[in-house]
Amino acid sequence: MRLFVRLASFAALSAAAACATTPPPPAPPPAPGAAVLMDWRGVISSTDRDRYQRRQAAWDLALQQARRQKGSGDLNSLGDLIRPDADRPGVTPPPGDYRCRTVKLGSQGGEDGLGYVVYGWFACRIEQTPQGLRFTKLTGSQRPSGLLYPENDRHMVMLGSLALAQEPTAGAYGRNAERDLVGVLERIGEARWRLVAPWPAYESNLDLIELVPARRS
Repeated sequence: MRLFVRLASFAALSAAAACATTPPPPAPPPAPGAAVLMDWRGVISSTDRDRYQRRQAAWDLALQQARRQKGSGDLNSLGDLIRPDADRPGVTPPPGDYRCRTVKLGSQGGEDGLGYVVYGWFACRIEQTPQGLRFTKLTGSQRPSGLLYPENDRHMVMLGSLALAQEPTAGAYGRNAERDLVGVLERIGEARWRLVAPWPAYESNLDLIELVPARRS
């Protein structure tokens, strides 16, 4: 009887050891066509990382200038668009066509420049690509475009580039440092988003692009 108990215990220990050393099955491959995005931190340049990290300073300076200096357009009508803490959960926008307008806050020219400029509405698009969601401003003299990287429920990071005037669509991020840009996409209403671009290369200290669906059911 004692021999039987010893043999049973040895068998149980051997089985447990085998289970402990057996490697887990490999993870299944991603479904065909599924988007596989790198972390934006492995893509962003040191210059744009600095812009991203100092975006609160861009908000502070740009709003001070906008409220102190003369500007173009109705700043008081913009509501949550120019409120830094207006972001809401559920940031991911549905793909489709959007109406968009740019608001430039602050002046790189200091006190002599316009403190803000509110532009009219243009055409934008968010599309699903094999790399993930892509934002593109389709019309206007300054047309940013870039990939939207998920960060959390309130925040997506856009790394993109800028096309000017009659140039074709903006190039890929990283090809031209002078045109590269970093932005933060946030939802600020039921069907309203903004793209916040701190320290842009031209004119202002903070660019905001407001987005609303082009068609509402």
